[in-house]
Amino acid sequence: MDRIAFDSAKYLEMQSEKIIERIQQYDNKLYLEFGGKLFDDTHASRVLPGFLPDIKVRMLTKLKEKVEILLVINAGDIEKSKVRNDLGITYDQEALRLIDALRSMELYVGSVILAQYNAQPTADIFKKRLESLGIKVYLHYPIFGYPTNVPHILSSEGFGRNEYIETSRPLVVVTAPGPGSGKMATCLSQLYHDGQRGIKSGYAKFETFPIWNLPLKHPVNLAYEAATADLNDLNIIDPFHMEAYNELAISYNRDSDVFPVLKNIFDQLLGKSPYNSPTDMGVNMVGYCIIDDEAAQLASKQEIIRRYYHTQVLQRKGNITSDEPIQKIEIVMNQAGVTTADRPVVQAALDKANQALDTAVAIELNDGTIITGKTSSLFGASAAALLNALKHLGNINDELALIHHSVIKPVQELKVNILGNNNPRIHADEMLVMLSVAATTNPLAELALNQLPKLKGCEAHSTVILAEEDFNLYGKLKMNLTCEPVYRNKRLYHKK
Repeated sequence: MDRIAFDSAKYLEMQSEKIIERIQQYDNKLYLEFGGKLFDDTHASRVLPGFLPDIKVRMLTKLKEKVEILLVINAGDIEKSKVRNDLGITYDQEALRLIDALRSMELYVGSVILAQYNAQPTADIFKKRLESLGIKVYLHYPIFGYPTNVPHILSSEGFGRNEYIETSRPLVVVTAPGPGSGKMATCLSQLYHDGQRGIKSGYAKFETFPIWNLPLKHPVNLAYEAATADLNDLNIIDPFHMEAYNELAISYNRDSDVFPVLKNIFDQLLGKSPYNSPTDMGVNMVGYCIIDDEAAQLASKQEIIRRYYHTQVLQRKGNITSDEPIQKIEIVMNQAGVTTADRPVVQAALDKANQALDTAVAIELNDGTIITGKTSSLFGASAAALLNALKHLGNINDELALIHHSVIKPVQELKVNILGNNNPRIHADEMLVMLSVAATTNPLAELALNQLPKLKGCEAHSTVILAEEDFNLYGKLKMNLTCEPVYRNKRLYHKK
């Protein structure tokens, strides 16, 4: 899609000003619970074309002299080796990756908090590793009756047991490798300890979705429901906001469920809660920066369909064990008025597979042209479709072989005879390496290679679950890939 739906420059200014305004409401100390992804927010960039995936970090760098970042990780998640599905790495590894990434942006990471700490052996090992790297680590403990037993929570046996986190800057951003890490509890614990020290600090929440000032069933908000179908998140009209202001605002069920308890905690900690609703707690300005609502709706409807396929694949791989997330997305699709037929590359891929009697991949270019590729004795379908797309974009005769058979054959023999692969066909990443080598002597190969940036944002669909190498490559090229939830063969084990 070429239409821009979101004004990132406007957002940078508005969001920065809103956060500074909130800091000034307190004693120059605000704990900002940061939901979602700091980096690579590709969901937001897909549903709001024009939203830069790293814009939230850019916004923080505008305030970097005021910002200190706390990274919270649930010690139980370390013990269970919990994995981020989108990156394929454990939460403790993701914590290290985040620290490196934040430091590369010249953002100050103050410390790491191990939440729900109960002397887990792997958490202890991780703590020692962090400390050996010069990173401060604080321990926060399980609290009986959290979050409902407010008298116990606000006592020496509740938040009082937690180690007080020493911070030095007015804006303390509390983030985590993933959901359920303990960000909110960390913020509230700090409010408690600050209060014991006579500091009137504040709390606010930064969430991109749902967008509070869009309609409940707006496709952008529905796409968020589809993206969180496995978390039981539901968008709702904020009942507390309606009661306080007689104004519609969109929140989600978990925030609404816990708000009465939070308000009670704020009343106890601050004398009186500064917030009358979950919406009040937020500082999200995204909704004010949408400049083409129709473009945002179209993009969001496509994202809902992509989420449907993605969730089906996760279930086929065994990462999701119930039908409930898929059923929830089917409901969202009905609410958005879309079906899989609204994704043109799906039928194109299926038609190509039927014609070829083998697996196929279809790619929809940004001008709407659809290019297909099928599995052959030389290339897998993903490599074939990619090469065909590059030829089309470079206006290169489709009959010309940019990679000579004499180059492909030895690589196939290496894969099977030396490396022990069952599949001799060339994957998409291998094809690009070969094309790069060919480009040193063949101008047409170089021309094809130069078309790669034009694939950003293109849609693609495979009639089978692709090998991890192919799936990752399409992601690196910023293509929006979906797959039918079936494998090419009937083996029980499929190499990742």
